[in-house]
Amino acid sequence: MAEIIKAPKGTHDVLPSESYRWHYLEKTLRDVAAAFNFREIRFPAFEHTELFIRGVGDTTDVVQKEMYTFEDKGGRSITLRPEGTASVVRALIESGAITGALPVKCYYIAPNFRYEKPQAGRLRQHHQFGVECFGSPYPEADAEVISLADTYLHKLGIHDITVHINSIGCPNCRPNYHEALREYFRPHLAELCETCQERFERNPMRLLDCKSPICREIAKNAPTTLDYLCDDCRTHFNRVLELLEIMGVGYEIDPGIVRGLDYYTGPVFEFVSNDIGAQGTVCGGGRYNGLVEQLGGKPTPALGFGSGLERLLLVMEALGVDIPCEDVCDVYLAPVGEKASNAAQKLTLQLRRAGIAAERDLCARSVKAQMKYADKLGARYTAVIGDDEISSGMIRLRDMKTGEQRDCLLSADSIAAAIGK
Repeated sequence: MAEIIKAPKGTHDVLPSESYRWHYLEKTLRDVAAAFNFREIRFPAFEHTELFIRGVGDTTDVVQKEMYTFEDKGGRSITLRPEGTASVVRALIESGAITGALPVKCYYIAPNFRYEKPQAGRLRQHHQFGVECFGSPYPEADAEVISLADTYLHKLGIHDITVHINSIGCPNCRPNYHEALREYFRPHLAELCETCQERFERNPMRLLDCKSPICREIAKNAPTTLDYLCDDCRTHFNRVLELLEIMGVGYEIDPGIVRGLDYYTGPVFEFVSNDIGAQGTVCGGGRYNGLVEQLGGKPTPALGFGSGLERLLLVMEALGVDIPCEDVCDVYLAPVGEKASNAAQKLTLQLRRAGIAAERDLCARSVKAQMKYADKLGARYTAVIGDDEISSGMIRLRDMKTGEQRDCLLSADSIAAAIGK
């Protein structure tokens, strides 16, 4: 019985007392996305499993170890969405939106599901802000997407951040790099973990992303992608860096960034907060020019990023960012007696329909207890309604911060005017 009232491991409840922090974060993200002309897309919480095997890559930890996969009643293999990009691509291909006016620029705020060890900012159900841009092969698109992330991070009060950026090449230059990696790792093959041994032939770049201390130590002196870029990839990468400098977005070239999903090509990046150490990565993304074609669409250049909301809130808390609390209640009406209760019932509804957050007593409290409750709610104004107020058609509003009182008519319009709504 005790297990019933415990949330499943790796999940987290957002209680009413803390939801304002999420509202503030989500509104900031939406406002910045809108300023960059990105529009919201929504998609299902589960997809056909094959979408993620083909899109994310069957050599990734996500597909091999972390997906919540099950068979539905129709015998179909279904997976709870572990990341958003594949779902966006599927939705745009299915709807035909990706064949219309380009670029298609969209964002999402949605939960993802991964079976992994819960840790700070990383849960089995976590929430992600994602941005995707389809249709532009040019460096200006990379610069726009990176600058969008830079903009919202600064607006959230995360100022001491650096873009760590790398290029992992394209299908033309990556085979040479893969072969260089195999030559480097081959003498150490027996020392590598079992997973890396399996990936050695199929996708040696994944060896650079292994979390095993032994594998990480071996990988320290591995060849870097930047030494094997073709002319087109190098030109594109250098132009992205130039545009970041023009916009004043600070960056650091980091050859160790390869990202954890197979669909990435070309420039990849992570935003790292310099204030909180190892948990400071707050955003990651890059180009994935081959993904749309890989999932059945026409060849379409694309790029994007994902940013965990839980991680952002942790960083903001560590930095002492002040998140303004929402006004829960504009007016609290405290009725005394049956007639007053009826009047409060009617007036409360009129105020709410006028867009004013109004409350009335629902627990038959005394006036004194009602005032204590109004204070706990954070009500801006209170007013007692009794027989005298009903007879005169007037009430006295009390400002709960200043103690100032003012008389107004017992009507929604008069109250709204009195409190400046």
